[in-house]
Amino acid sequence: MYPVSEAFLAAVEANTRKYYWTGRITTTAGTVYNFDQEDMVKGSGYITSQCCGSTEIELGTVYAAEMGSSLFSDIDRYTLEDAKVELFYHLQVAGGSYERIPMGIFEVSEANRKAKCLEIKAYDYMVRFEKAFTSLESIGNAYDFMVLCSTACSVDLAQDRATIEGMPNGSENLSIYSDNDIETYRDVLFYVGQVLGGFFVINRTGELELKKYGNQSVLTVERKHRFTASFIIAHPSARNPVSEYDVQYWC
Repeated sequence: MYPVSEAFLAAVEANTRKYYWTGRITTTAGTVYNFDQEDMVKGSGYITSQCCGSTEIELGTVYAAEMGSSLFSDIDRYTLEDAKVELFYHLQVAGGSYERIPMGIFEVSEANRKAKCLEIKAYDYMVRFEKAFTSLESIGNAYDFMVLCSTACSVDLAQDRATIEGMPNGSENLSIYSDNDIETYRDVLFYVGQVLGGFFVINRTGELELKKYGNQSVLTVERKHRFTASFIIAHPSARNPVSEYDVQYWC
């Protein structure tokens, strides 16, 4: 979890918030373009990120985060191939100052020129692990394989050896034999994540990080925070235990 101040946490839980966005594009040639909320077409910006599928909790997942936005900009789209995009969220805290939170580092996948704007789609560094896996046989513990993938795909690790080896199965030796279905370094991370009982993400600073599902409450959604809800009522006596009844309430 990214560390923020107590003032930021209090502002997030307030009924109203005042915030704005900024960003920075750095091309492979080193040219830097800064932009702010006024340069972004209203409603066009998004960041999508997930750790599991829509129907079940999964272990070993290696989903890439995606961002997109349309900018009022005359940047030559052909110079944005593999350019780095950084986004920042600025939230007003008590006292009137703004706290800046990085929202991730992405690499441009598509840049399309429209009549008045530039449409950008980018993904985080997880896509770098789509590189073909070239090692036919390997042996080592989970951290050794993480280092192998990190070095081959030029992505830094967020955790050190002691942290990973201290996890369940973290110090066990793992092997990859020549007869396997591994095609990319992303596949390797998938199996390592399963062994460690977690999933891999690219954190806000662009590093590969293993995370685990928690079992402790981090937020209480009180009655005053809920507006509407719907749920399905089950009837055990029916042939199909799930009925079509939909119950809604307003808090």
